[in-house]
Amino acid sequence: MRYVGSDRAATTRRASTPRRRSVRPQFAVALAFMACVLVLAFLGEVPAWTVGGYAALSGVAFLTYRADKAAARQGARRTPESTLHGIDLLGGWPGGLVARHVLRHKTTKQPFRTVFWVTVVANCAALAAFVVVG
Repeated sequence: MRYVGSDRAATTRRASTPRRRSVRPQFAVALAFMACVLVLAFLGEVPAWTVGGYAALSGVAFLTYRADKAAARQGARRTPESTLHGIDLLGGWPGGLVARHVLRHKTTKQPFRTVFWVTVVANCAALAAFVVVG
């Protein structure tokens, strides 16, 4: 069925035109947070090791999500969700956020997503309290 005024060639051209990749919001959020922690460390509001701690825990979170995704594909023993949430809560959430979207893992299960964002808010609140009180 064709509609009056439709141009099939134009539609085909648009579909075959490569899309420009934009920065995904997950990467932007993770990078912005890490930049904020870096600035806080530079200003002396948090110890310098805080930056390294967040970076290391983010790496651990990414690798743990990757291992869980691999286990899910192979039907092997999975990483408990409480372990993933614990790593996120301790400060690995930027890596967990990126891993969830890069690996397309744990992105549709609503209870997991809700608890994930609760851990993000709790971790950020703890960091803010440390900065204010500290």
